[in-house]
Amino acid sequence: QVQLVESGGGLVQAGGSLRLSCSASARTFSFYTMGWFRQAPGKEREFVAAISSSGGATDYAEAVKGRFTISRDNAKNTVYLQINSLKPEDTAVYYCAAKTGGTTTWNRLDAYDYWGQGTQVTVSS
Repeated sequence: QVQLVESGGGLVQAGGSLRLSCSASARTFSFYTMGWFRQAPGKEREFVAAISSSGGATDYAEAVKGRFTISRDNAKNTVYLQINSLKPEDTAVYYCAAKTGGTTTWNRLDAYDYWGQGTQVTVSS
């Protein structure tokens, strides 16, 4: 069982930045591929970014490439999402998730085994 706790969300003006963190309880955190997803009001949850267990490979949704950066610190059992140049359309609840099985299908919601409760990001124009 893996418990995930997100933090770092908040209200920010367009053009601003935030760094989201996700702390994991698992002793075997370094075995998990980690992902970030988001869900805007009235919309389905969507893939944002993912990182391999070692941190050596990453993937991003087209809408966030060049603005978002995913990273991890396996010594701290934490994955991060640096969000720059925020836009109002980035407003959503952001969730981190963990999966086994490597990077295959790492951009699919149904591939993930564990989810956090989410952290709200609100971007004002």
